[in-house]
Amino acid sequence: MRYDLEYSVKGTDAGMTARGVARGRLGVSRRLMRRIANGSEDGGDSAFCGGVFINGRPARFVDRVAVGDVVGLLYPDEASGFVPENIPIDVVYEDEDILVVNKQPGLVVHPTKGHADGTIANGLMRRMEERGERYKIRFVNRLDRDTSGALLIGKNSHAQSGLARQSGADGMRKLYVAVLGGVPPEAAGHIDLPIALEAEGSPRRVVREGGAPSHTFYRILESYTFGESGRAALALISITTGRTHQIRVHMAHLGCPVMGDELYGKPAPELPRGPGGGPAPLIGRQALHAALLRFAHPRTRAEITVCAPPPGDMVECVKSLRSCRYSR
Repeated sequence: MRYDLEYSVKGTDAGMTARGVARGRLGVSRRLMRRIANGSEDGGDSAFCGGVFINGRPARFVDRVAVGDVVGLLYPDEASGFVPENIPIDVVYEDEDILVVNKQPGLVVHPTKGHADGTIANGLMRRMEERGERYKIRFVNRLDRDTSGALLIGKNSHAQSGLARQSGADGMRKLYVAVLGGVPPEAAGHIDLPIALEAEGSPRRVVREGGAPSHTFYRILESYTFGESGRAALALISITTGRTHQIRVHMAHLGCPVMGDELYGKPAPELPRGPGGGPAPLIGRQALHAALLRFAHPRTRAEITVCAPPPGDMVECVKSLRSCRYSR
């Protein structure tokens, strides 16, 4: 029998319960163990509620194990209820536990009150149906509608909880590329400033004492001068906290908002395009892209590094700026 998770009992594990093995050796969350033991929490529409096995025979979490025993766990059947839609999904990494897509700008990650459809989740549902797969879509990280790049999905609750623990404990490396509407005074820096909601009902966040601790690290790769006084910079940015709009808020507070970010800055400047071409905005959205994720695989603990190539609008934006005067 092929299990979702399994563990061979060693000498130091003898006498443990299957529950102790699941928690201490496999890192299974209490919530998932409850669902395996008691059935699905979704009202019972799952075809299979999971199971515990010792040496291929059905068992209970209270049963004790001996040296050489194989403890196996099967996850409950799950499914998402999103409406399938024909939305392109660019997969950059996939295995039985994890999916990473390179999200295009202009799409919300999952349905909300203001965006009931046309989301990444709807596209994933269509892809899942076409491939004859069935799992619950669990987003580990979130990207704003107009931010592109690496979006991490756990295909089961064990993967999602393991990845979420890394994300909340500085264990996951998140690298972004941004074009800034200005050049910071220092070529590299650490922004350690708390972020809070500006006002009830407002989408904006601000740097404010008493807000949530937030850490952003940046390094300027290139800087540009255009027009009479225009300045811009290409930056590599990493975050060890995941506050809403964190990079956008911190860079705007530094006086260098992400180019094209109208919520915290202004529309992107216009430059002539091509011979005889009229002026056109450098980019039509915030120039922010999640370029890399590095994390430990929740099942194997192997280090996984996933890169997401930037979309064409950011590539063209940088090309246009490089055609002006720039310095590294």
